[in-house]
Amino acid sequence: MQVNSTFAVTSFEPAEYTSPIRTGLEVGHTYMTKSYSGEVEGQSRTQFTSAFSQETGTGTYVAMESFEGTVAGRRGAFNFAHMATTDGESRSHHQLVIVPTSGTGELAGITGTGELVVDGDGIHRLQLDVEFGSPAA
Repeated sequence: MQVNSTFAVTSFEPAEYTSPIRTGLEVGHTYMTKSYSGEVEGQSRTQFTSAFSQETGTGTYVAMESFEGTVAGRRGAFNFAHMATTDGESRSHHQLVIVPTSGTGELAGITGTGELVVDGDGIHRLQLDVEFGSPAA
């Protein structure tokens, strides 16, 4: 089943991060809170790590997100991981996967993949292809 949602970042909290290894792009760590509306409705807390250039808009991020709310009317919580790369003009290598056995409540047993999309007008969208399986034993 495909479900769609829009989301907004409601807090963005950079965290101190220092690596002893220097590369061509600085690595940063941020905590984010997001609010979702649509077929996916609720809130999430995200740990977000990136190697990114503000000047060129080039870089890659990886994130682990904990969501609580409803998906297609089912209430619970689950984790999902996502990543993407940008070359300053377009996004590529985007991936999103729901972490197996992370679902709770009516979302226990949820599995799936998806992607985060940013429209040309700046609207952020979550698109998930999910299955609601039976909870893990």
